[in-house]
Amino acid sequence: MTITLYCFRPAAGLPDASPFVTKAMVLLKIAGLDYVEDRSGFSKAPKGKQPYIDDAGEIIADSTFIRFHIENKYGVDFDAQLSATQKAIGWCVEKMCEEHLYWVIVHARWMDDANFNRGPARFFESVPALARPLAKWFIRRKIAKSIWAQGMGRHRPSEIDALGVRDIEALATLIGDKPYLFGDAPCGADATVFAFVASVLSPMSESAVRDAALAEPNLVAYRDRMMSAYFSTAP
Repeated sequence: MTITLYCFRPAAGLPDASPFVTKAMVLLKIAGLDYVEDRSGFSKAPKGKQPYIDDAGEIIADSTFIRFHIENKYGVDFDAQLSATQKAIGWCVEKMCEEHLYWVIVHARWMDDANFNRGPARFFESVPALARPLAKWFIRRKIAKSIWAQGMGRHRPSEIDALGVRDIEALATLIGDKPYLFGDAPCGADATVFAFVASVLSPMSESAVRDAALAEPNLVAYRDRMMSAYFSTAP
């Protein structure tokens, strides 16, 4: 049976507005598994977030647990070519993207008024016009509280930019002149790194972090290479 991936929607040249959904898409594609997208499942998300998949009636939520599921059920080894040290580095790089750079991206998209109007505001187009301003205010307030609770929101915007630029510099250094994170073939961590590099480079948000990424030719080439390989297009 075809796997159903519950996701959001493409946005500003991205396969999906969420880097976590994009990560899941790439993992499924690397594994060679067919899937269909369902953009109507957010209200039923078992953990209140997307992505999640339905694989023959088995519901798996969270992009990392989707990876574990693919590995365990289908015998896919995303890191077959990697050493134990490279696997450990890959895990650390993924967590830097997901637990640190992610919040930099969220802050840029949702807390900056110009960026919000350029990107996330469009997510509310299906909300009735009279209710739309209240819906925007409510969701932005909720996200602001999450960013504050996580800690990133306690910094000044310039400080958040500085942290994000360090992440970008680290990714550019790690990729270097290689096609992928660890050489000539993508590994599991590349699904994550690509998803977040593409999110930063997207014109959905303008920021010092995006400027830093655009100034790294190898990151732009890496984004284009992955986009071409798995989504048959390059920005």
